Amino acid sequence: MMNAQTWKPGRWNYFALSRMLPNVVLTLIGLLFLIPLLWMVFASVDPGATLSLRVPDRPTADHFIQTLSDSDTRRSFLNGLVLAFGQALLVVAVAGLASYPLSRYQLRYKRSFMYVILFSTGLPITAVMVPVYQFFLYFHLQDSLLFTIVFLAASALPYSIWMMKNFMDSVPTELEEAAWVDGASVWTSLRLVVLPLMLPGVFTVGIFAFAGAWGNFLVPFILLQSPDKMPAAVTIYQYFGQNGMVQYGKLAAFSILYTFPAVALYVLGQRFMSQGFSFGGASKG
Repeated sequence: MMNAQTWKPGRWNYFALSRMLPNVVLTLIGLLFLIPLLWMVFASVDPGATLSLRVPDRPTADHFIQTLSDSDTRRSFLNGLVLAFGQALLVVAVAGLASYPLSRYQLRYKRSFMYVILFSTGLPITAVMVPVYQFFLYFHLQDSLLFTIVFLAASALPYSIWMMKNFMDSVPTELEEAAWVDGASVWTSLRLVVLPLMLPGVFTVGIFAFAGAWGNFLVPFILLQSPDKMPAAVTIYQYFGQNGMVQYGKLAAFSILYTFPAVALYVLGQRFMSQGFSFGGASKG
């Protein structure tokens, strides 16, 4: 029979290893994400930037100046903002209107419809791009920012409706009923009662839609042909030259500028997203 002096150290080592191992794994994963970010920051201010990670001897802002002074680059950012904000606004409006009857009414085929929406969220965009491109060609809709926004919004609607419905389910129906007793219509109660309480959900869905359109390369690359209509997600490939030559400094500067809109939108909407729902007191009153 083993005494305490022979098995306690081994047991202590086992528990110490079991507690340290997750921290070591998480640290390694964090480094895998941190190293590319450090390279992007250092390369953007390095006049002789290469693929290797190094601290520049003489930092410079020339890459940012050259990137921002290029009219084609500025136009691509503007096109990307038009596509992303256009899709986000359209998705929030349509998803909000679609989720209201799914949340408030007992529809006959609601469960089946929700399953169809859930299935549509897992449908890859590459599986539908060929028929969508043929559809755009047949109706002469290609090379149009407006119809590209419509398709981007349609592709993001299934997941957005699912999320918006979950947020709308959290709004107590008693608040709407109280508004109806006071003479408010369904549209008025939706606009003045439900929507203000759903601001965290609205910003969550809007940021999700914006990020999806802002980083989408495949759809605008296929549906848009004119170079002056390409968004930033497509024009970033202009820094990949011929015969494997890459302009690493300008590519890093462009990438940093490319992240600003999504980060800024998240920071602006974080106040609403972090509020959560505190309907207990409201429903009791």
